Amino acid sequence: MTPELSPEVAAARRDGRPIVALETTIVTHGMPFPRNVETARTVERTIRDAGAVPASIAVIDGTLHVGLSDAQLDGLARTEGVAKLSRADLAVCLATGGTGATTVAATMIAANLAGIDVFATGGIGGVHRGAEETFDISADLAELGQTPVSVVAAGAKAILDIPKTLEVLETHGVPVIAVGQDSFPAFWSRVSGLRAPLRLDDPAGIARAHVMRGRIGLSGGQLVANPIPEADEIPAEDLAPVIATAQDEARAQGILGKDVTPFLLQRIFELTEGRSLEANIALVLNNARLAAGIAQQISALRRG
Repeated sequence: MTPELSPEVAAARRDGRPIVALETTIVTHGMPFPRNVETARTVERTIRDAGAVPASIAVIDGTLHVGLSDAQLDGLARTEGVAKLSRADLAVCLATGGTGATTVAATMIAANLAGIDVFATGGIGGVHRGAEETFDISADLAELGQTPVSVVAAGAKAILDIPKTLEVLETHGVPVIAVGQDSFPAFWSRVSGLRAPLRLDDPAGIARAHVMRGRIGLSGGQLVANPIPEADEIPAEDLAPVIATAQDEARAQGILGKDVTPFLLQRIFELTEGRSLEANIALVLNNARLAAGIAQQISALRRG
């Protein structure tokens, strides 16, 4: 199928200009109103200021939109009960005329359908703690192994089992590239204590690697692990007891599946007295700027 492109995104596709895809679960499930829509607009503006075109992605009334108008974005931010769409439920939402916000996996699928190479997000999903019993593993990891989109994120969310997440990414053949450092970042924290498998230090190198994967016929994308700016991070040692408390509460309340991540993020927000949200916004903007640079470099390579 062909997604519905906004006029801005359609013009950029026609002219070969750089485009950066954006997910929308950060709007519907990640932040309270009106902070959610304010942040989404700030991210879009940051991408434009950095020389690329933003393409926020969502399903609205059964249509897959790549690029949202201000009215559509505001409506999504205000709507209650918006579905959280991944690979498993994207087609059903489209077929039944539903409305849903896209996770990392669904955004990658939509971006690929629209011919967009780069996607900026906060952090990817991964292997949840205790997955050896629950088998709770995000579809984001398998998607990275099969859909050719480079995803710029501040690593994996710190609520996850990061060592197992890296192992699953390796199994799926996903290049995990830390930017400017050897350590794999852990979302709110610059370092996770784990070494990243790969390191590249500039958008041009990341763009060349992305294009080369296509040239040699490799499936899947890249995870570009961009550490949160030092001034905005929450050190891992400060977060560890907070995350442990939130995890214990989730288990005690029997929260499972797609409900786990929103619950944990909300409790961490409360336990850090809002500090986690400020860090989240800072890292998303940082990722948006890097993604715009990578998209520019890929566009230049395709033209050249």
